[in-house]
Amino acid sequence: MEGILIFLIFLGPLVFFHELGHFIFARLAGVRVEVFSIGFGPKILSFKKGDTQYAFSIIPLGGYVKMFGDDPLSEKELTPEEEKVAYTKKGKLARFWIVFGGPLANFILAFFIYAALVGVGEKVPEVKLGKVKENTIFYSQGFRTGDVISKVNNLEITSFDDFNMLDANIKTVHLKRNNKFEVINVNYKVMNFLETYGKNSEPLRAPVMTNGGEDQFLVFTPNDKLLSLEEYYESKFDELKIYSFSGDFQLKFSPENYQASDLKLVEILKLGESTSWKERLRSSGYYSNDLKIKNIIMGSAAEKAQLKKNDLIIGVAGNQIFNFDQLRSEIKKLDGEQPLEITVFKDGKIQEMKITPTYNDYNGQKRLSIGIESGISFYARMVESSTSGFFAIISKAWSRTIDGMINTVAGFKKLIVGEVSLKHVGGPIAIGQVATESFNIGLSMFFRLMAIISINLGVINLFPIPVLDGGHIVFIILEAINRGPLSRKKMMYAQQFGMSVLFLLIFVALFNDISRFFF
Repeated sequence: MEGILIFLIFLGPLVFFHELGHFIFARLAGVRVEVFSIGFGPKILSFKKGDTQYAFSIIPLGGYVKMFGDDPLSEKELTPEEEKVAYTKKGKLARFWIVFGGPLANFILAFFIYAALVGVGEKVPEVKLGKVKENTIFYSQGFRTGDVISKVNNLEITSFDDFNMLDANIKTVHLKRNNKFEVINVNYKVMNFLETYGKNSEPLRAPVMTNGGEDQFLVFTPNDKLLSLEEYYESKFDELKIYSFSGDFQLKFSPENYQASDLKLVEILKLGESTSWKERLRSSGYYSNDLKIKNIIMGSAAEKAQLKKNDLIIGVAGNQIFNFDQLRSEIKKLDGEQPLEITVFKDGKIQEMKITPTYNDYNGQKRLSIGIESGISFYARMVESSTSGFFAIISKAWSRTIDGMINTVAGFKKLIVGEVSLKHVGGPIAIGQVATESFNIGLSMFFRLMAIISINLGVINLFPIPVLDGGHIVFIILEAINRGPLSRKKMMYAQQFGMSVLFLLIFVALFNDISRFFF
């Protein structure tokens, strides 16, 4: 019930402002609006003011503005008075703005959400580098795991969004490392820097451990500070504290989510003669939580091997592994579907078994897998971020909105040309799940997601598909080229085609939602 309420709070403003955009431009053009509805289907609440009936309808997945005389296929004769307030009798420019008003309102809503967030302040993930791999250009330039970027070219950086505000070239990067500040001189274009970082680093994992049972543990520094698992593995602390805790955690783990009262000290480990904390934790019976099997795909190699939820895969081909990516890498090395030896902590015992990965389709590519989902949780410390100055706020909000539009269009382009699988298309269930997760992380993330989806809604409605706003704009353009409206026959075929495409997209989105939920 809570999830449904969050979904309605999330989607309501997006639908309202979209329809409000149509409504305002229709009224400015002198068009009579007969119905302004949030939702589709039977009306559950309505009232009339002037010529317009305002309503909430039972299906909350959209809305509509019904304008007088908006059916181009209608053969009804209008009186001179009715022609003055009919949509189809307005000029092409007026109709364009009425149609474009909906998507425009979504872009404006996103802009104001971003402006409010950067002005009032928001909680954003700290700009902390992930695990920097050795023997990479990033490592040789001086970057290290857990470094926090504080400035780039003397511009203060509080979130990865701030990289959009940078000039073309990055010359200096100011870092905070172990409470000390470092400056690294580089020569990168902004996008090249981000791409190089992505290739040379791995995400930080939450310091969540398991002993192979039901218990979960958090690892703390001697001064009770929470860091990522990678930072612990590379640290030289003399001791670490192990606390047990109950309850679940989000995919993105934040140290602020946990209070001291929710934790119970289990033991204090000494590094002793161990070469690293990676080995010390393992020898004490603690395994990183991403080695735990969270889900098993039906009919997969893992199911055939009788692996179960909560089993731990702790070794591959006779070697210990300390993260889920190591398992992926070993599977990737295989030359086809052949047996692979794995070490499993199962039913309180360490067992050796063989499993044969099979080829599966991922984004149009065949990849070997054993069909399991990891219990991984990524580390993301949230920090307060705010921008002062009216023009700085406007500039940052504007750049985020434009960047969101560009990224949305690029994403749909990849979908159309087949670079991204249709399996990634999500519907209302997926949006509801993400909205609930972002709400649980914090209001900042909730509103950031609302701005992103608002931009997506605006862009989608501008697709040149009949029945969508973009399709109506195409009709207006063709009318200008034709020097007259399209024939009723062409309009009818176009609308039938548009409805078919729209229903296909809805079917794909709902099918993907149901597949993720039940399988």
